[in-house]
Amino acid sequence: MKPHSHGENAHTSANNPGTTEAKIVSDHDQKVTAPLSKHPAFELVAVTPIPSLNIEVQEYVHRKTQAVHYHIAADHDENVFMVALRTVPENSCGVAHILEHTVLCGSERYPVRDPFFMMIRRSLNTFMNAFTSSDWTAYPFASQNKKDFNNLLQVYLDAVFFAKLDPLDFAQEGHRIEFSDNSTPDSDLEFKGVVYNEMKGAMSASTAILWQTLTKYLNPTNTYHHNSGGDPEHILDLTYEQLLHFYKTHYHPTNAVFMTFGDLPAEHHHQSFEDLALKRFELLKEPPIEVVDEKRYYAPIQVKEAYPTEEDELNEKTHLVMGWLLGHSTQLDELLEASFLTSVLLDHSASPLRKALEQTSLGRSPSPLCGLEDANKEMVFMCGIEGSEPDRVEAFETLVLTTLTEVAENSVPQSTLESVLHQLELSQREIGGDAYPYGMQLMLAGLSGAVHRGSFVNLLNLEPAIATLKEKIQSPTFLSGLIHKYLLDNAHRVTLTLYPDAEFNKRRKYQEQQRLKMIKERLSDEQSREIIRQAQALKERQALVEDESILPKVTLEDVKPEVVTLTPQEVPLGDRRAWFYQSGTNGLVYQQQVIPLCDMPLDDLRWIPAFSQFVTQLGVNKRDYLAQQEHLYGITGGVSASVTLRNLPDSSEMVTYFTLSGKALVRNQQALAQSMKDIWTGVRFDEVDRIKDLLSQSLLRKESGITQRGHMLAMQAASSGCSKEARVAHELTGLPAILNLKQSLAKSGYEDKIAKTLANIKKSVLGQHPNEFLSISEADQNQEYLEQLQTLWQFSVGCEKAPEINWNFPSKADSCAWLVNSQVNFCAKAYTTVPAAHLDAAALTVLGGYLRNGYLHRAIREQGGAYGGGASHDLANGVFKFYSYRDPRLGATFEDFDGSLNWFLKAKPDALKLEQAILGVIASLDKPGSPAGEAKQDFHYRLTGRLMKFRQEFRQRVLSVTHEDLVRVITHYLTSQRSNMAVVSHKAMISEIQSLGLEVNEL
Repeated sequence: MKPHSHGENAHTSANNPGTTEAKIVSDHDQKVTAPLSKHPAFELVAVTPIPSLNIEVQEYVHRKTQAVHYHIAADHDENVFMVALRTVPENSCGVAHILEHTVLCGSERYPVRDPFFMMIRRSLNTFMNAFTSSDWTAYPFASQNKKDFNNLLQVYLDAVFFAKLDPLDFAQEGHRIEFSDNSTPDSDLEFKGVVYNEMKGAMSASTAILWQTLTKYLNPTNTYHHNSGGDPEHILDLTYEQLLHFYKTHYHPTNAVFMTFGDLPAEHHHQSFEDLALKRFELLKEPPIEVVDEKRYYAPIQVKEAYPTEEDELNEKTHLVMGWLLGHSTQLDELLEASFLTSVLLDHSASPLRKALEQTSLGRSPSPLCGLEDANKEMVFMCGIEGSEPDRVEAFETLVLTTLTEVAENSVPQSTLESVLHQLELSQREIGGDAYPYGMQLMLAGLSGAVHRGSFVNLLNLEPAIATLKEKIQSPTFLSGLIHKYLLDNAHRVTLTLYPDAEFNKRRKYQEQQRLKMIKERLSDEQSREIIRQAQALKERQALVEDESILPKVTLEDVKPEVVTLTPQEVPLGDRRAWFYQSGTNGLVYQQQVIPLCDMPLDDLRWIPAFSQFVTQLGVNKRDYLAQQEHLYGITGGVSASVTLRNLPDSSEMVTYFTLSGKALVRNQQALAQSMKDIWTGVRFDEVDRIKDLLSQSLLRKESGITQRGHMLAMQAASSGCSKEARVAHELTGLPAILNLKQSLAKSGYEDKIAKTLANIKKSVLGQHPNEFLSISEADQNQEYLEQLQTLWQFSVGCEKAPEINWNFPSKADSCAWLVNSQVNFCAKAYTTVPAAHLDAAALTVLGGYLRNGYLHRAIREQGGAYGGGASHDLANGVFKFYSYRDPRLGATFEDFDGSLNWFLKAKPDALKLEQAILGVIASLDKPGSPAGEAKQDFHYRLTGRLMKFRQEFRQRVLSVTHEDLVRVITHYLTSQRSNMAVVSHKAMISEIQSLGLEVNEL
């Protein structure tokens, strides 16, 4: 599932070039200020200012090929590019996904083996990637450097439209068979391939299996029936010839959508598009590629399938989910109605359907598949429970349908409907950019509409549609009509029972072995020799040292000389402080309240993460949790809490504090501050049943997410023996925390004990009022917030000293393995190093990129078949870490970790590789966030001792790193000191795990 935003059908002249004048759509009489392109190869179709986002959308069509270009003109120096192709698979061989990988392995103008990863290290990009969705493939990048942007554009356009598609790249990225000992055909055969292993990892997660199974039955005849990423068993059926055919029919400008964002003008892009690619193409005469509408069921169906698990205890491990196929996501009125209905039913714990799913005894938690999938051509509404049993499916269906009927008959308070509109308005105004570049976030929001030939603009410009919806909700029958139209009277419904099967993986492994055995039995001598020849040719290709000079690059001369400085206003409040940042928040305010954590028993400390997760989900003062959820939903954009554990940059002293965060529209600034004060002083831990439900939900989410972040968990485990802070982080948020939660929930009466523990933590943490306040807003809001703080809180004179922390968890084996439900491995190795302010910290940070670029990427990903791998220096904890992600190997990967160090020490100094590693560090340091996100980051830097002077000095040290510095830090920290190993793996690997001498833990 990939959530996106909303769209509608809208006629444009793209279907009739040269005959329709451009439409200048003016909102609120705003004047168009961005320059329009006059390039003769492109026709202007429409210009739409969107004042709520401070952008202007210009739509163009390429006259000859009919390629569409949406340019989002904005006053942002982080320019973003994306080209998306409509890719509609007809099976689950993963052709679109494998093609996404192989397209980036060399092109006509850049015939080197790996231009994509080469450009990552020759660039100052803020984002580079490629995505495969269910019906599109996209290639995006972003950069704040104009030269870098143009460099990347050249490489991306050549890769997409003039890819080499070497058969050996297909073998490497897709799939191949090799002998386990490639020197002799007498050894066993093995399946290999990057995408093959990636999808083995992806389809180990029960949530991925759940979604893929549900959508298979909801869409029995069209492309959504298939796994666009590729089912590992079916990936092996894809041929190279089929890959070539898919490329020729899908990777053409006529089938493409171009998108750009930023302060570069559209005409600049048009000149590049035309010169680098489009002038070489004509209009594609083939029928347009599109998704056909699904044939509708005349009656609901029930289906039942199994999913693999490693657990012996199978009670209450079943998923029960109901899904409805709705209307087109390109019809804006239907899409907004479906989104509105989903929000009313499911947005928070007081929402009627979510409330029923949380409180039922039929399952332990609402399903992660609760919500609306609106990225596909036809939308899907889903709801369900997990932690259930197969024989409860009828009762589950009755619960859902009864709840929907009750809401249809009795509706909900009008204030609830108004709250949903409030959330829509807030999400429309918020400027993102912390996870993805802001421009790419906007592109992804509108991409579904563009791909399905609807309206890209309407997906972004929701204000007019929200105004219309505001009128509709005044009708007392509006909500009832939506429930009947989309759900109760909709026969295209699937109820899925997904039950656990502990023998599933064994049978799957057996079938794989039988398939390999049958292939080997049928091999002729010549075929065996060809397998050996291909493996050798691939090995030689992977080891080939190619001329990178044909690729464009930036150099250290293109690096900004200094860190961007933010200057907050610091205001004393008695013994406390308030920090005010002025930022372009587009009508939102952001607030935080911070207090240092105190010392506490380890048994209480283990529940700090649960405390921070639950504190905003429980009742406050006289409001129970349901009333509190309704209250927060109506006036805020969300309130959350977190715990920070971080070393000071110049010592091993640990900084620990609790943060309460919230955001709201400007008009609700006072209500937000009051609500946060109420939570701080009045949160209740007497709602034991609610705590029980939250604990159960938390465990299920953590378990289902292991295979998505297995490399992070492995690195935490390996690092835990390297520093006190790393040990604490591992125990509180790593695999021991999941095990502790699982064991605690298995004990009788656990909820009462944990509720008391959480109440004790409240007394320790929230017994004092915050000593740091943060406000991020436009300038005219600061004084109001300051006056409110002085009214809400009583500030005394005399600053309290932050308490000393003495958290010492018992030492454990430093090298360990954790067995989980997975088909792949995650490996990590860690070394103790130095704090961030140490003179060697910069060299260690650069070293991570150098080893990744020069050795580990080739050894672990290309040759080893893992989806990813590398090395990094953890500045927060003083730990150097190696890692692999979705890896078919174990011992050989650890050999590669060590091999990278030996490779470096034997290699001659390489100024180009060093420069590339430094550029990578600088790019990560300079990566922009949202306006609010950058202010928050600066605030927390200050709290953890990372002042501007330190940041600037660290940057200069990075820029000054030499080859000799890297030799020194390897010799001093990584070859002469003990290391810790960790593996997240599965039971089938137990023999190899034991041969590595790792202590085995079962989750």
